[in-house]
Amino acid sequence: MAGPSNDSNPDRPSIWLCHQINRDVPEAPAWMTGFEAETLARLAGTRRQEFLTSRWLLRQSLAQTSDQAPECCLPVDGRPNSAVNPEGRFLSLSHSRGLCAVGTDTYQLGIDIEPSQRRPDWVAVARRWFSPIEQEWLFRADDPFDFLKVWTLKEAWLKATGRGIAGNLQTLEVRNQFELYGDQPDQTWLASCFYVEGFLVTLVYRNRDQGGPGSWPGITLLEPPPDDYNLALAGTQEASWEPMFHRVIRSKR
Repeated sequence: MAGPSNDSNPDRPSIWLCHQINRDVPEAPAWMTGFEAETLARLAGTRRQEFLTSRWLLRQSLAQTSDQAPECCLPVDGRPNSAVNPEGRFLSLSHSRGLCAVGTDTYQLGIDIEPSQRRPDWVAVARRWFSPIEQEWLFRADDPFDFLKVWTLKEAWLKATGRGIAGNLQTLEVRNQFELYGDQPDQTWLASCFYVEGFLVTLVYRNRDQGGPGSWPGITLLEPPPDDYNLALAGTQEASWEPMFHRVIRSKR
């Protein structure tokens, strides 16, 4: 599929994407908080540009899903998992190799992205961290793309449920045909995965329609930040995207 959006809605979970620009600024933009400015001062090169782009996109995504101007939108300091303004908005951030992604919703959520052509030593990772059921079907399929889908699912799940990787990767089990089982109450969560601009983008979020997956989240590619990272409301760009899967996460208890 191709298009600027698949109907992002402020009352539904939404995914906002933009490409990173290779531009730096000598000082932190005026819209950054003191905490963000201090963090930026410790960064250099690609990591600095990544931080600038991600904080710009956080504010753009909040503005796009509210009646607030971007300069009035404010994520919490530290891990930006919610907003100070507008209130009642939750956030999740991911970035990789020049693409930045933000998920927004009125409930907790988690997002993760990976380049679709990434080829890690996935067999060793699966043997160490994945369940025997996951290993069995992944090794039989012998497809690194399937591994990346599983990995982004697990990363997004841990962000959504507020946990780190250590000791928690098996709290979500991904079975053959991407049947999903987690350690949370049955059908509380959903997972959606897209192929967008050469990346896998996976979002885990609360299920509003108990008993079924309901509609897909919205996904929008925004224009990249301007060279000075000013917060004028960004326009949308046409993007090629394809839905991969849309699943209820069931309880394995």
